[in-house]
Amino acid sequence: MASIGTLIGPVVSLRNYKARIVANLLNVNLAITPDFEMGKDNKTPEFLAKFPLGKVPVFDGANDFSLTDSSAIAYYVAMKSSDSAELLGRTDEERAEILQFAFFAEADYSPAQGGALYPALGYMPFVKPAVQAAEQQLLRFIGVLNTVLLDRTFLVGERVTMADIIVTCGLTMAFTHFLTAADRKEFRNVTRYFKTMIAQPAFKSVIGDFKFCETRAAPAAPAKKEKKKVEQPKKAEKKVEKKVEEEEEPKPAPKPKSMLDSLPPTSMPLDSWKRFYSNNETKPDAMEWLWKNFDADGYSFWKVEYKYNDELAMRFMTNNLISGFFNRLERARKYAFGCLLTLGEDNDNQIWGYFIVRGKVIPEEVTDAADFESFEWTAADHTDAKTKAEIEDCFAWEGPSLPRECYDGKVYK
Repeated sequence: MASIGTLIGPVVSLRNYKARIVANLLNVNLAITPDFEMGKDNKTPEFLAKFPLGKVPVFDGANDFSLTDSSAIAYYVAMKSSDSAELLGRTDEERAEILQFAFFAEADYSPAQGGALYPALGYMPFVKPAVQAAEQQLLRFIGVLNTVLLDRTFLVGERVTMADIIVTCGLTMAFTHFLTAADRKEFRNVTRYFKTMIAQPAFKSVIGDFKFCETRAAPAAPAKKEKKKVEQPKKAEKKVEKKVEEEEEPKPAPKPKSMLDSLPPTSMPLDSWKRFYSNNETKPDAMEWLWKNFDADGYSFWKVEYKYNDELAMRFMTNNLISGFFNRLERARKYAFGCLLTLGEDNDNQIWGYFIVRGKVIPEEVTDAADFESFEWTAADHTDAKTKAEIEDCFAWEGPSLPRECYDGKVYK
């Protein structure tokens, strides 16, 4: 079978993957450029004469036909097969839904992902407020996908379509550089979907063996500039010596940033629990660790319930409400851990969960959150068998002691 043209660009690229996966699925002969050098081959006069933007991948076909957008190229490759309807949709409804997810990936998800990760990867300057806003957007969009994929294997219908190819390729960057083991546990539907997709032979032969993110990418710390020493004139020596003597006088100990820092040392560093919880199965491993190491003098358990469950509507909106609450608890990150779950059905659901908090009272770092008053916090006795079972099932997001069926949830850590 003759080649339909050449896909030009580096072969290790989420944008390059799309057309090649399509070609694999539909048995289309598509040439590639394994020796392509980014920053060199796309800057030559010949390349820029045909593709002025200098972006890759691009497609170079017969009769001077060319394309520059990765999704447009993937669509064109699919159209060259008599079986294109398998990927592009068999009905008007399927075709529209596939486009819906393609546009979501390109117009919503991709810009947020770039804004969150490009500075850390060195592709653009790091501006902290902009990166933080992009990270929140990215997590929101991944959360939307997590909700969509709750009861779906594929995005459209019961087979792989162009929607799956575009979305999965887009997710590769997040799963490589952003979504840690704890994040993958939180967004379990997206994680299950992504693993299913990259295990498909047509995907695996292009993407290869996939290595998941261990530590979220972060920008390198800026190099410290050395301050030039300015020599003092000799006549000022006496004054300088006096000043030095004054500065050498003992200074009062700095005040703790939080009252919680003044508490007696604990035998269970909260970070140790958070790491163990994130990297191990909740039941039995993580919970056994917690009960073995829990410092009852240094921490307390609290049951947390939303006061206005009758006002909750769609479950994904309830889950977003939890995310917003957690965002406003940023001051407590060092002193608390918890899980809040969305339980029930659309238009009949509730928020319920448990928190571990440093100390024996709810600290200012928690009560200071704008919507703290919207939640009922009740001290919980972890030695009570019923309460202990609820804590275990809450932290695992499943189990017989949950008040209702768990739809989704969020982990605060």
